[in-house]
Amino acid sequence: MTSDLLAPLDLAFWNIESDRNPMHLGALGVFSAHSPTAGAHAADLLAARAAAVPGLRMRIRDVWQPLSLSFGSATREADPDFDPLHHVRLHAPTADFQEDAGRLMERPLERGRPPWEAHVLPGEDGVSFAVLFKFHHALADGLRALTLAAAILDPMDMPERRPRPAEPARGIVPDVRKLPELVRGALSDVGRALDIGASVARSTLDVRSSSALTSEPSGTRRTAGVVIDLDDVHRIRKTVGGTVNDVLIAVVAGALRSWLDERGDGSEGVAPRALIPVSKRRPRSAQPQGNRLSGYLIRLPVDDPDPLARLDSVRAAMDRNKDAGPNRGAGAVALLADHVPALGHRLGGPFAAQAARLWFDILVTSVPLPGIGLKLGGNPVTAVFPFAPLARGQSLAVAVSTYRGQVHYGLVADAEAVPDLDVFARALTEEVETLITACGS
Repeated sequence: MTSDLLAPLDLAFWNIESDRNPMHLGALGVFSAHSPTAGAHAADLLAARAAAVPGLRMRIRDVWQPLSLSFGSATREADPDFDPLHHVRLHAPTADFQEDAGRLMERPLERGRPPWEAHVLPGEDGVSFAVLFKFHHALADGLRALTLAAAILDPMDMPERRPRPAEPARGIVPDVRKLPELVRGALSDVGRALDIGASVARSTLDVRSSSALTSEPSGTRRTAGVVIDLDDVHRIRKTVGGTVNDVLIAVVAGALRSWLDERGDGSEGVAPRALIPVSKRRPRSAQPQGNRLSGYLIRLPVDDPDPLARLDSVRAAMDRNKDAGPNRGAGAVALLADHVPALGHRLGGPFAAQAARLWFDILVTSVPLPGIGLKLGGNPVTAVFPFAPLARGQSLAVAVSTYRGQVHYGLVADAEAVPDLDVFARALTEEVETLITACGS
C-alpha cells in the first residue's frame, strides 16, 4: 500500500478544521430524471463506479512517530477497508434540494475514512433529483474535486492528464530528545507566518468591512443557488470591457450593497476584502492530488452607488493583481504554508483558522466546469451549484461556475448569522439587470 505526504497547504486545511467550521468543498448537481426511480439508480451507479476510482479510496492518516521523516504531518494513502456504501447515500424524496444541501454541508466528513461523500436527493416531483458531492479541501482543490466527481458520472471525452510520479520524502530524521526544541521552533515559525500574513493584508488594503459578514461560528449552514444567463454577462462585458470574471465579481459587490441596505446594516463606507483564489495547477503535467492555490485580494466597492463605477473598480483591481502575478501581494499569503514545518501546521492550526478573519472578509471563488453536458445514468445535469468552505468568523462565501450557457452562483452562509440568504440571492439576479440597464443594452 503506497502513501504520500500531504503538501503544506493540504496539511493546513486538514488542521484548521473544527466541528463548527468543516473544511470541505461541495457541489450540488441537479439532474433531469428519466423516471421516478432515477435517483435510486443513480446512487447504485455512483457506488459501483466509486469502487474503481483510486483517488476516491484515499484516506488521510496522521503521522506521529517521533523518528519519522514526517513527524507531525499526514499522509494520503489507500484505505484497505474502503467501502463505497459508506460514502454514497440515498435520501428520502425532498421538495427543496438547497434546504437539504445546507443541512448536509454543515456536517463534517468522517476523518477516519476517505474524506468525501455523495448524497443523492430524489425530488418529490418525480422528474428530477440532485447529487451533493462533498470533498475535504485536504483531499482536493476545486479542479481535483471536479476530476474525481467526473470519474463517477457517465463517461465523457476528457483530455488525458498524466500525473507526475510522487517524489520521495526528504529530510533529516528528528532526534526524539530534541522534540521540545522542535515544538518551540514550529510554533515560532507559525507565529512569524501569521504575523507576516496579517501585516501584509492590513498594509495593502483599507479594511472597511461590515458586521453582517462577521459571525461567531454556530456550526449551522444554509445554501442557495442563483442562475444567470451567460449571454447577459457577455453583453455587459462587451459594453464596458474587462473579463467575464470581472463582471461576476462586480455582481457580487452590487448584490452585497443591496443586501446590506435591505437588512438595515447600511452600505455606506463598506468595502470588504474579497479573496479570489487562483489555481497554480499546470495543465496535464501537474501533480493530480492536493491543492495548488494562491489568491488575489481585492476591495469590493460596495460603498459606490454607481454600478458601472463598481465594475470599473473591480476590473482595475483584478488587472493590478494579474500584473503582479499570483506569487505576490496580500492574496498570496496562502503560499506561506510552504514555509511552515509539518509540526507547525499541527500546533498552529487553531491560530491559522482565526487568522483568516484578519486576512479577508468574504471568499469569491470560481470553479471551472467542462463545456460538454454532464450525465449520470443517462440523466442530464441541468444545473451545478458549487459551494466553498466557510472560514471561521465569516458568515458568507460565494462560489461560481459557468455551465452550458448559464452562470451558477452557489452560496453558503452561517444559517444563524444570515437567515436572509434568499435576499442576497435575489440581489445577485437584480444586480445583473441593473448593470444591463446601466450599459444601455
